[in-house]
Amino acid sequence: MGHPGLDRLTRRIEDDPLAAGLPAAELALLRRMPKAELHLHLDGSLRPTTALELARARGLDEGLDAAGMADRLVGPERMADQADLLRAFDLPIAILQDAQALERVTSELVEDLAAEGVRYAEIRWGPGLHLRGGLSLHDGIAAVVAGAHEGARSVSASGGGIDGSDGVGRGIEVRLIAVALRSHDPALNRAVAVAAASFIPDGLTGFDLAGPEAAYPDPLQHAAAFGVARDAGLGITVHAGEWGGAAQVRRALAVGPSRIAHGAPAGDDAALMDELRARGVTLDLCPTSNLQAAIFETYAAHPLPRIVRAGVAATLSTDDRTVSALTLTGEYARARASLGLTPAELWRLDRHALVAAFLHHDEATRDRLLAEFDAFAADEPVLARGQAG
Repeated sequence: MGHPGLDRLTRRIEDDPLAAGLPAAELALLRRMPKAELHLHLDGSLRPTTALELARARGLDEGLDAAGMADRLVGPERMADQADLLRAFDLPIAILQDAQALERVTSELVEDLAAEGVRYAEIRWGPGLHLRGGLSLHDGIAAVVAGAHEGARSVSASGGGIDGSDGVGRGIEVRLIAVALRSHDPALNRAVAVAAASFIPDGLTGFDLAGPEAAYPDPLQHAAAFGVARDAGLGITVHAGEWGGAAQVRRALAVGPSRIAHGAPAGDDAALMDELRARGVTLDLCPTSNLQAAIFETYAAHPLPRIVRAGVAATLSTDDRTVSALTLTGEYARARASLGLTPAELWRLDRHALVAAFLHHDEATRDRLLAEFDAFAADEPVLARGQAG
């Protein structure tokens, strides 16, 4: 019996059909360039070996071995819809019901990101999903904060770079985004916003709404939570467009986000793209995840090129490294090979992630990272024309 999940997790980018034909020199450039990722879920990005160890210690392993756990955590390349995709998170969430587990997987995710040259990352998770074992909102958030700090310290102590080598930059900057759930009681989501706000000094700088969009389509049901978050100084983003097309993306604008997680169907609505440009809203796009959720028939049908070339602000992310069996470098390679984005266009997406990042409490860090990215691009002729904004 084969292990499709494990096979995809261990597949080299060179062997990925969606990255086929990418010249070796371009792939090498994607690997060494400094990267920023804004749309990344903690519970979709567990190392299978860690998940198995934690599951066994908590009596949740169901007799799985390492390959079986990988198969369980990696979602099929195409599912029925967003609701089907969300089922891939059931086991990780069950595993992550105590502070030790949350801290460990956060630290490891930071290390994994740094190993492929990610210099800035925003990691998001739903604190309200981790209360079954008796954790309070405060203690659950504190565990993820501690894990992010430990992971960053570990990377710095090891010398940073790519795979521990003398790669781009040193270390990694991490910020966190607390996610409210569409399916949760508005009072709980307001409590999440209140708890999250107390961790702004510790690097929790954003607030999001995610979850089953078809069953709970109206983000204004959670307007009170957004109000608390905004008043406290948290950056506002919201998931939209994984169901319901462009109309759902437009609906998300009612909560006044500076960014929208996904939002790809906007590419089919010229008037909506005009409005996104006028409002200065950034779309944090994840083509592979959108393909898994059956939003588009094929990867090549994703409207990322149309959105970028229409001048809509956008970034590129994996969404879930394990569920999608994907690295950020791999997503960039797919966008180049299957969508035809030029290296300069990919670089603009990468650099814009720093511009749109929830670093409004630490502009010095934003400026430092932008200077580092610009210095890298200045030495790469194929990227130099992509440095603007």
